[in-house]
Order: sequence, then structure tokens, then C-alpha cells
Amino acid sequence: MNKFLAVFLALSLGACAIADESVRIVMSTAEGDIEIDLYTEAAPITADNFLKLTDNGYLDGGSFYRVVSYENDRGAPKIEVIQGGRGNAAEGAIDAIDHETTEQTGILHTDGVISMARDGVGTATSEFFICIGNQPGLDYGQTRNPDGQGFAAFGKVVSGMDVVRRIQALPADAASYSEYTQGQILADPVIITAVRRAQ
Repeated sequence: MNKFLAVFLALSLGACAIADESVRIVMSTAEGDIEIDLYTEAAPITADNFLKLTDNGYLDGGSFYRVVSYENDRGAPKIEVIQGGRGNAAEGAIDAIDHETTEQTGILHTDGVISMARDGVGTATSEFFICIGNQPGLDYGQTRNPDGQGFAAFGKVVSGMDVVRRIQALPADAASYSEYTQGQILADPVIITAVRRAQ
């Protein structure tokens, strides 16, 4: 077996292993449905936390409120994501979870991957984002976060990336709580009407 084929098979088998251990959810929004596989085997802490948020209805009535693009991003390296959750209402409402790095899980920040927003390591609660395009700068060992720990990816969109991209293209000229996010806050946040396990 040549080296290229061996690497290809290893990557393929790894992707299958992640996909086999998953729970599908449907995130219904004002712009349409987004179906997401949560990788409960590869990222048990993070995926199980999101399932708890799903099952208790915590995310219902939340929104996608922040959109980041190469044009409006002030971080380095620049990224493209949409961020959602309950915003300020989430503060103190949900316990923080341990940080699962991409080095631990093997789930990299590729197109459609869902990951947890955070400040310091171990501060993620319920705010999340979805990648648009491959975003390796968000992975473990990269420089987007000064601590080098990256973000905790835990699933991937399997249907509805057109909805994700439509949300990212909406006007983002609302007042921001910081200069860093200026030009990234949606004038009309996209309501998340319900998040449920797929039937």
C-alpha cells in the first residue's frame, strides 16, 4: 500500500468512526432548519452538554445574533462563523463544562462544524458557533486564542448550510457591546424557534 493511500484510508476511517457515534438534532430557525450530528463518542462532554440544552428546551427562543466574516473580523487569523445561543441571558444560568480540545477529539473546525464559544479555558456553557468554510485557526495549537487551546468542536451540519450562509449574509450593523464585535451584530437576530432530537 502506498503512503498516499494509507493516509487516505486512515482519514476516511477516522471520519466514519466519528460519524457512527452521533445523535442528530434539528435546529429550527426563522430562516429554515439546520440538521446537525452531535459526536457523542468523540466529544462526550461537549456533545452531552448540548443534548441537555436541547432536551430541556433551553435553546428555544434563543437566536443567531453575531456573524463573523473575513471582511468584518478583527481577530487573527480571520475566520467566518455565525454565533448563537441566549446571549446575555445565558450568564450564570448554565454551569461551565470542561474543555475538550480538537487534539483530544479529532474533530477539526471544517466547513459546517459546530463548536462552543468561550472566554477562558473551561468557561463554555451554552453559546456556540458554526463554521463557514474550513477554519483551522480555531483548532488546538493555533493562535486565534492566546492560550493555544482552541475551541471545543462537537458536531457538524449535515443539512442546512444554505441556511447558515443566508444568516451570515444578513445586515450586521446593530450596536455592539465592544469595538471588537462592531459590524458583527445582526440588526435582526435570527430566532431559534426550537431545537429537538431528530425523529
